[in-house]
Parts: sequence; structure tokens; C-alpha cells
Amino acid sequence: MADRRLQVFQAVARHLSFTKAGETLYMTQPAVTFQIKQLEEHFNTRLFERGGGRISLTPAGDLVLDYAERILGLTKELDVRVAEMTGQMSGSLLVGASTTIAEFMLPPILGEFNVRYPQVRARLTVANSEAISNAIAAHTLDIGLIESNTHHASLQCEICGDDELQVVCTPSHPLSKRSEIDARSLLGYDYIAREAGSGTREVTDDYFRACGVDPEKLRMLMELSSPESLKGVVATGLGYSIVSRASFEKERQLGTLVAVPLRPRLKRTLSLVYPKERFRSRVVLTFVDFARNKLRELSA
Repeated sequence: MADRRLQVFQAVARHLSFTKAGETLYMTQPAVTFQIKQLEEHFNTRLFERGGGRISLTPAGDLVLDYAERILGLTKELDVRVAEMTGQMSGSLLVGASTTIAEFMLPPILGEFNVRYPQVRARLTVANSEAISNAIAAHTLDIGLIESNTHHASLQCEICGDDELQVVCTPSHPLSKRSEIDARSLLGYDYIAREAGSGTREVTDDYFRACGVDPEKLRMLMELSSPESLKGVVATGLGYSIVSRASFEKERQLGTLVAVPLRPRLKRTLSLVYPKERFRSRVVLTFVDFARNKLRELSA
């Protein structure tokens, strides 16, 4: 129902790229350019500065973007409100999840939610906790499930469970013989770490500091952005890692990896993150309640 020109303008302004905006909207670049040209003619001013292969918003473009965000947001809210009045539980659900939650906890949650509400179209974005928080703050996602607290003042963070992190290594690794291990004892072994910006990395770095160990002093062999690739490297015997207990249950059952608890135990929070003081549809509110209960069951 909203002016198509505003939708195209918003996409270009977000990506600062006509090509990427076209890909997002399934439009050709000439069609995107035409819509922007029409909007600039309507306002009789340039909305983008073009030069050097890059574009940026003009002051007028910044103003139009502010109003476009509000107009498009109200249009979406109107659609949802009318649907709710007619008793429908339908619409889109844009969920973001940090890697570990997305790979090992969220699939059964989304599956059961879909069985209950088949008219809801869920779309999942997987990234590290920092990237998910940024996307929610930018209103490109409705809700996020992350493994750490968010630092965005505009976001509400609700703790709904916890997850223990443990040392994992091969059965032949020297650490596998321990019943538990303290942080300082890990300084003598090669470490396979998650990438900076991930919830796991943030929590483990904070844990080491709290135990009086500078993370920079660890013998970090490599950094990996995927729990699966991380476990694959650890399984070769190159070193140990610290990962979510939920992420290596299969390997533990197969006997390819061994888990060693840390002393003191390392537990992190699982959190639901969503914008403060922003309209939330019944679909989003229902999913928040559903996911909250399921995560609490998983961490019980």
C-alpha cells in the first residue's frame, strides 16, 4: 500500500547501492534508478550524491529517509492490525540468531512454531551476536536470539536461559584426562577460538580476564566463525576449544570429542533481543513467548 518509490528509496539508502537494492527487491538496476529519479523529480532535489563509484545521502536524502522509515513502518503496522482484527495469525517473522543457537537450538523451536502457526512465514538470518544486535537496531530484523547481552541502548534484552561452555578436545589430547581444568592451566596448550564479535568469544574472553588470565597470552592457533568448522579442526588433534555444551552432543556420543568442565564453571546467558518502544505484532509477541519457554526448557 505504501508508495513503491519510498520502498525503493529505503532499500538504496540502507545499502548505499543501486545494485544491492535491486537484488533485495528483485528489480533490475535500471528500474531502481528510474524509481529514484521519479522521487527526486517529485521533491525537485537530489537525494543521493554520486561520485567515485559510490553514493551517499544528501541532507534532503537524510530527511526523506527519516520520513520513509516512519511511513513504511506505519503501513506495516496497519496491515498487521487489520489482520489481527480479523483473527488471522499470519504474516512474516524476521528472526536473527547467533550461530550456535541457530545451528543447535533454534531448528526445533522454529519447526514446532510453524506446525502451530502454518500461516506465519519465518525467515532466519544467522550471524554472530554483534551482527544480529546491529540488524535489530536497524529494524531489519524483528527479534534476535543471542548468546550474550547487547550493548545497544535502543534494544530490550531479556534473559531466558543459560548454556554451559566446556573445553573440548580429542580423546588423545592431554587435557582429556582431566576431570576439570582451570583457566591458567590452558595457557600451555594450543587454542582454537571463535571469531571476535561472536557471543562465545566475548564470554570466553571475559571469563579468562575474570580468572586473571589475559586472553592475548593464550596460544591461539586460529579463529573460526562456525562451530562446525571449529569442531572439525579440534577433531584433528591440533588443539582444544571452548564451546557450548549443546553444540557437541553428537561428537560426544560418537566418542570423537571429549568434554572437560572448567573450574569455576563457565555459564552464559541466552537472551531474546528486540527494539524498545516499538510496535510489535501479535506474531512477534507470540513467538517471543514461545521461544522464551522453549529456551528455558532446553537449559533446564
